Amino acid sequence: MNRRGIGLYQATKKIPRRAVNVFILLILFALPLFDRNQYHLEVLVSAGIFAILVLGLNVMTGYCGLLNLGYAAFFAAGAYTYAILNVRFGWSFWVSLPACIISAGAFGLAFGSCALRLKGDYLAVVTLGFGEITRIALNNMDSLTGGPNGLTVAHPALWLPHKRLAFGINSLPYYYLTLLAILVTVIIVSRLSSSRFGRAWIAIKEDEVAAACLGIHTGKLKLLAFCIGSALAGFAGWLFAGKQGFVSPESFDFITSIMLTAMLVFGGMGSIPGAIVAALALTIIPEVLRPLQQYRMFFFGTVMIVMMLFRPQGLFGGVRIFEEFRPESERIRQEEDEALGEDLRQ
Repeated sequence: MNRRGIGLYQATKKIPRRAVNVFILLILFALPLFDRNQYHLEVLVSAGIFAILVLGLNVMTGYCGLLNLGYAAFFAAGAYTYAILNVRFGWSFWVSLPACIISAGAFGLAFGSCALRLKGDYLAVVTLGFGEITRIALNNMDSLTGGPNGLTVAHPALWLPHKRLAFGINSLPYYYLTLLAILVTVIIVSRLSSSRFGRAWIAIKEDEVAAACLGIHTGKLKLLAFCIGSALAGFAGWLFAGKQGFVSPESFDFITSIMLTAMLVFGGMGSIPGAIVAALALTIIPEVLRPLQQYRMFFFGTVMIVMMLFRPQGLFGGVRIFEEFRPESERIRQEEDEALGEDLRQ
């Protein structure tokens, strides 16, 4: 990013953020009035669920620097919690929400208590294995999870005065429910990022040793980030199971975890708008390119390579993130030029 790019970034920050957010929300809420195509709404709902997942992964990786390649396991925890409670105990979609969030968070607490003793690549490998173990376990526990046949669950419904409104397979109510879920998730994540926990997570990500020297309890805060990210994945899993009306282990494979990580990197780690835009882009673009079945993944890979070469900080990565990715030699050269300029002015 050159001086012109930095200047443009600083200029865009002067735009009232609240006004922009309200305008975007109004457009999104009014969208079904202009486009009632069920397929289009279905794609947007799927993109919205991915956006919630990427926001949860952003808490772990973008804020705290915990690389998780098995994030689909916590997604599965939320989805299967609703499925089991609905099929085995008759719990409704709305009543099961707290249980889905708590179970996924507890799942993250139990796993994170052991796995977070590792760092960097070692943690990534362990989470990758954990994700695959979870999928295989769900596949083999026939009596509880239905095994490879999965579980068929009830779609959500609303009880209005003198009327029961069943969502069924209509995409419109799921669109508004997903939009509301994204809004709640964004509020939670943005509050966390500006809290003392968020600042501590950033410090841990930048230099864990220095953060510990400052009195930050790195172990507890990393575990907190892991639990919150897992709970948000459970929230997305609850929504996914209710929308699909069916859950099976194939929906929570390793490819899903990799796609979520790619979305986070594409949008910019630590960026809330980047997580949402990347989830939308990387869900919608493959659908647009569906007629080019043989070439769409080639195009997808090319876009990711170009992004990493020319904008490694992601679409919405800020100037600080760009500085982190910049080669050390380039930083030293700029510092020397600046020092030389100061000497000449003096």
